[in-house]
Amino acid sequence: MKYSLKTVAAVIFFLIFAGCNLNKESIITGKTMGTAYHIKVVSLFYKDTEGLKGKIENRLKDINKSMSTFSKESEITRFNTFDSEEKFAISADFLQVMNIARKIYDLSGGAWDGTVYPLVELWGFGPKERKGDVPDKKDIQKTLINVGFDKIEISESGYLVKRNPSVSLDLASIAKGYGVDEIADVIRKEGINNFLVEIGGEVYASGLRKDGGYWRVGINRPDKNALLDEVYKTVMLKNKGLATSGDYRNYFEKNNAVYMHVLDPKTGYPVINGVVSVSVIADNCTIADGLATAIMVMGHKKGLELADKIPGIECFIVVREKDGKHVDYSSKGFVNNQKTLFE
Repeated sequence: MKYSLKTVAAVIFFLIFAGCNLNKESIITGKTMGTAYHIKVVSLFYKDTEGLKGKIENRLKDINKSMSTFSKESEITRFNTFDSEEKFAISADFLQVMNIARKIYDLSGGAWDGTVYPLVELWGFGPKERKGDVPDKKDIQKTLINVGFDKIEISESGYLVKRNPSVSLDLASIAKGYGVDEIADVIRKEGINNFLVEIGGEVYASGLRKDGGYWRVGINRPDKNALLDEVYKTVMLKNKGLATSGDYRNYFEKNNAVYMHVLDPKTGYPVINGVVSVSVIADNCTIADGLATAIMVMGHKKGLELADKIPGIECFIVVREKDGKHVDYSSKGFVNNQKTLFE
C-alpha cells in the first residue's frame, strides 16, 4: 500500500535511554502501507517478539486489504468502482474508519473530506502519479460535482450507500493513523503498556520509555531540503498520538508556481495559505492524522480555533511568510504546558 509523501518522514521519533534498570527493550520493524513501521516495546518479562510481530503483520494486512487505493482487490477500490446507489457491505475496520472520517469532516466544516479522491487523481497525486500538469479549470469544476462526504450514507448495520454513484474515497490521510492505533491495541492485548508505535511518521506513545521518562518524538524541519532525520522540535508524549502533515515533500512546480498535494475539497485546488507543517496531538493517532490534514486546509487561524475548542487536542503549526521565514503557532495547551510537551 502506497501513500503520499505528506506524512513520510514528516515526523521522526527517537529515544535516548539513560541509567540501568531491569526493563527489557524490544524493537520490531517491517514494511507496510508503502512505508516502514518501527515499534519499541518496554517490558520486564516479555520476550516473544517474533510472535508479537506475526500478530502485528496480520493486523496490518487486514487494514491494507480494507483501505489501500493501490490494491485492485481492496474494499475501498471496490467501493470506488461500485457505480450504484445500492447498499455496499463493508468490514468492521472500514465502518470504524468511516465513522471517524465523518467526525473529522463535521468538526472541520468540510476542510477534511475523504471524497477528494477524484481530485487527487486529476492533479496526478494518486496511484498513477502523473503530477506535473495543472488541470483545466473546467475539469476541476466537473470533478467537484462528485466531491462531498455528505454524498455517502453510513449505516451502523455495516454498509455504505452512494447518494451520488460517481463519488469515491481516499482515506490515506487517516489510514496510517488508524493502523498505528490498531497496532497499539494488539500490543496492549499482550499485556504490554509501555511502547511506541510509528508508521511512516505517525506515532502513538503509550506509558513510559525504558528509563522511566516520557517518549521523545521529533518533528522534521519543514523544508524541502531538510534531511529526513533533521529535527525542528522535540515533543514529549505519554498515552497520546501524534501526526504531522506538511507541504514540503510531495509537490510539483509549474511555470514558477508550486502546487502541493494537500487539496482544498471546496475549491479543487492545492492549498496556498502559507501553512507548511501541522502537528496534532490527540488521544488517538487516527484523529490526530485527520485533523493535521484538516488544519493544513483551514489555515493557522481557523486551525488554532478548532484545536482550542476540542478537548484533548493540541496542535503546532508552522507558517512560511512571504519573505520565506518560518513562524510557529501553538494551541493554548502547547503554550501553557511546554515543559511537558516540548523539550
